[in-house]
Amino acid sequence: MKLEMTPEVQAVARARGAVVVLTGAGISAESGIPTFRGDDGFWTAGSANYTPEELATWSFFRRDPRASWGWYLYRRARTLQAQPNAAHHALVELERRIGARMVLVTQNVDGLHRRAGSDPEHLYEIHGNLGLMRCAAGCGGGRPRPLPDSIEAPASATEPLSPRSAEMLHCASCGGWMRPHVLWFDECYSEELFRAESAQCAFYAMDLLLVVGTTGATSLPAMAGRIAVRRGVPLIDLNPEAGYFADLARRSAGGMVLAGAATELLPLFVEQFLACWGAPAG
Repeated sequence: MKLEMTPEVQAVARARGAVVVLTGAGISAESGIPTFRGDDGFWTAGSANYTPEELATWSFFRRDPRASWGWYLYRRARTLQAQPNAAHHALVELERRIGARMVLVTQNVDGLHRRAGSDPEHLYEIHGNLGLMRCAAGCGGGRPRPLPDSIEAPASATEPLSPRSAEMLHCASCGGWMRPHVLWFDECYSEELFRAESAQCAFYAMDLLLVVGTTGATSLPAMAGRIAVRRGVPLIDLNPEAGYFADLARRSAGGMVLAGAATELLPLFVEQFLACWGAPAG
């Protein structure tokens, strides 16, 4: 199979332009990780059922940190069973070849990009990482730290957090709860915690935007698409179904819409893009 890259995309490659890659749940779904709002999203605490929009909030955590942690540890256990796929590895190869000319902005909190080998220096996890926690009260500047390797996850959506796990999720400095290092619905993006301003700077400096597996439902990723169109930057949308970014790609200068699986199309695109990288025109 051969992809026909537009002249504008080929020109970016030949000129060694700056590339921003934006990834969402679709790239991880091909590793077997359920999407945030799929069947895995709901949680039972006591006699009540909660939706992801209720669970993924600071207000819910303050009300019931045990139930909040139970859901996040359960989700994390599911992600640890998954492995990076061919699309993740294709992005590692792209970064290996073009280095700092690439920035990877991900909405995913599963850590698969890191596990595949993406350089944390060029990886902006704008929604956080399930493998990290920080003091809910802000001790130590609220710096994220890894979850303990020995922490136990609930085996099901109805099993409560174990006392041992709860003990491991308290801050050694102040004794209060640690919290998952994720961006909740009732919180704002920040540079210190999620490199949000760095991501925006990358959007304004990019020569190419490659979108993989996301619908653009959150504000910062959606901004990237609007900036690409406004600046005349080629936008490539790689998703199984057309949506917000596909429309922007058609409106962008030299954009492309690639409909299909990321594991099939992304390695092919990266191969062809790198074949043009730094090559003389003509």
